[in-house]
Amino acid sequence: MKFYKLRYSVLAFFIMLISATSFAQHMVKGVILEETDKGEFVPMPFAKVYWATTDIGVRTNEEGIFSIKHIEGNNLLVVSAVGYISDTLKVTHDNVENLRIILKVKGELKLEEITVKGKTKGTTLKRLDPIKSSIMNEKELFKAACCNLSESFETNPSIDVTYTDAVTGAKQIQMLGLAGIYTQINTENLPGIRGLNSIHGLAHIPGSWVESIQVTKGIGTVVNGYESMTGQINTELRKPEGSDRVFANVYGNHQGRYEANLVVAHELNKTWSTALMLHSSTRTLKLDQNNDGFMDMPQGYQHNVINRWKFNTHKGLEGQIGVKALIENRFAGQMGYGGEGQLNALSNGVYGVNLYAERFEVFGKTGYVFAKKKYKSIGFLWNAFTHNQQSFFGANKHNAREQSVYANLIYQSIIGSTNHKFRTGASFLHDIYREEILLQNPGITNNVSRVENVPGVFYEHTWTVNKSWMVIGGLRGDYHNIFGFFATPRLHARYDAGDGTVLHLTAGRGQRTANIFAENMQLLASSRQFVLPNQWQTQPAYNLKQEIAWNMGASFTTDVKIGRRYATLELDVFRTQFENQVVVDLDNSSQQVAIYNLQGQSFANSAQVQLTYTPIRRLDVKAAYRYYNVQTDYQSGRLQKYLLSPHRAFINAEYKTKSKWAFDVTTSWFAPKRLPTTANNPEELQLGEKSPSFFVINTQITKTLGKKWDVYVGAENLLDFRQDRLIVDPTQPFGSNFDASIVWGPVQGRMIYVGARFRLKK
Repeated sequence: MKFYKLRYSVLAFFIMLISATSFAQHMVKGVILEETDKGEFVPMPFAKVYWATTDIGVRTNEEGIFSIKHIEGNNLLVVSAVGYISDTLKVTHDNVENLRIILKVKGELKLEEITVKGKTKGTTLKRLDPIKSSIMNEKELFKAACCNLSESFETNPSIDVTYTDAVTGAKQIQMLGLAGIYTQINTENLPGIRGLNSIHGLAHIPGSWVESIQVTKGIGTVVNGYESMTGQINTELRKPEGSDRVFANVYGNHQGRYEANLVVAHELNKTWSTALMLHSSTRTLKLDQNNDGFMDMPQGYQHNVINRWKFNTHKGLEGQIGVKALIENRFAGQMGYGGEGQLNALSNGVYGVNLYAERFEVFGKTGYVFAKKKYKSIGFLWNAFTHNQQSFFGANKHNAREQSVYANLIYQSIIGSTNHKFRTGASFLHDIYREEILLQNPGITNNVSRVENVPGVFYEHTWTVNKSWMVIGGLRGDYHNIFGFFATPRLHARYDAGDGTVLHLTAGRGQRTANIFAENMQLLASSRQFVLPNQWQTQPAYNLKQEIAWNMGASFTTDVKIGRRYATLELDVFRTQFENQVVVDLDNSSQQVAIYNLQGQSFANSAQVQLTYTPIRRLDVKAAYRYYNVQTDYQSGRLQKYLLSPHRAFINAEYKTKSKWAFDVTTSWFAPKRLPTTANNPEELQLGEKSPSFFVINTQITKTLGKKWDVYVGAENLLDFRQDRLIVDPTQPFGSNFDASIVWGPVQGRMIYVGARFRLKK
């Protein structure tokens, strides 16, 4: 058995070994790896590790890690896995604490079929990486209908999903107590949801297209840019080379929403493969469950397509190129509005809402791994898109177009040994924004535009200090044509105390340009007067500074024994401190929204504890509690953030039977939220200072039929709890008190859905 020092590898998951106890404690620990075609070393789950000439052994876990009690007098440890060359290792005092074993594929091995049975969790925690993250795979996503990305986090306690307003049906996420605009959301490490589609873009990624979602709390890596402040979410879509040749999903609910998704993948030859993804959805019914005269959810449609081609020379060079196209049209408002258009809506005295979006994108990736130095690679990622959206809310209008080009060149290698790895490169971001804005109050019409060019360079160094400590330090420098040069430092550290106990530390800086109308479109669904900075029409970026925040946090993870089984306990604590923030102030007056640069302090403290446990076979339970303290200095003083629940309790339970039934229930409790002031309204139009607390229960039952079909039925908001007054003064939508933006709870009542999934393996 050869012991690799891994100087020939690029570990995709930065696998580090659990620290072993001393030899005197008679425990041997390590990790089993295999080498991919790319020259990367990845964990090998379910490999067998046993003492020679005995039947005493263990299997590696999902991260390839094993721990086995030493047998006195026997120092020969055997490692084996189906399809790989078995090997024997002599255990000594020198290597008992830090074993790295790499198995090789058997030459000319020909087997008709290999079936490896094992249970994988829906969410995998990458606790041994320096940057802690969790990966939600297909199993987790299928616990709910997951019609689009905004609905894919219902079973994730770290992310809150809320409605933006009472008319559009749009949902936004919140992470570490702050809006989703402060979380960098990528699609396969390319910019995905930012700019004009920061809010509605979550609904533009169908859940059935998603293969996995990687969620990272806190500051992210400098390689992906400077905009991350509270976390990074990276969505991986289904691959042309994936295991499914055909994947289809159909969905419908009793409120008139219907969806169909199709993914077809085909390997043309050993080099080329392609995949076509199709999505179509529609909402047909007008519903007014609270009898306020407004549709609870919009009508309309969305059509979405992706086609991509991937190549792999199997000599170190691979890449892909693809195109995306989307068209969406939604209309809402009063029940009498039929989507005829703005002029008819106004002339008839009917309040109408229309949102129309077109998006076209091309993207590509190319990577090369050096054949003789597999730790060395170079990659180039790019995309370009045009996004056009037109919208009106009664007499308020916002039409906008965004054109963007992004490129990122990444080179990675080592210095001396794999104890010192680095990634470096250069990026370029080009954005053009053009907006046409008509505001009923104060009655202004204006066109604004800006061009942003941001070239940048970055360097990130990963240092394996010893068996316990690993540190990642990153620094990037960017030059913004409007805001000048700025630096982005970030630091991540991981301490492995052994026996599954890991501490992560993180700190760093983020920076972004606000799009005040696109990111606060829900405020257009009101009669509030917009109080904007002086010269906002003529100065770049609305005459506002860039938002700058520092994020720091710590995450503690360990395994605790409960009864006869182990549970995973996680504790996270984070603080986000703004150096500058674009403040959206609804507390000066019920009839105004003031937008200005921060004058004073703004911070977000968050803490969360989570327990993941399997009390009995086939029953998985995940329970969590999180706390937010988010405060900002408004013009009226320091206040808690409005429409944010400071406390949330969460529990998810999934039970699977031997007969392939799956039962899933998610229960969330939200504490009262502070409401923006309505004190200036007439007494009958005032909402009070806080919302009530409430529960939301979602459930789903899934039945697997053979190897190709899954059918499911579910219910969202099982208790049928709805916000009682969704709209302030709904009878006078063009009056001075109308406001559909103060949404603190569920917009729609109990919703029943059914669906089916079909897959055809390759």
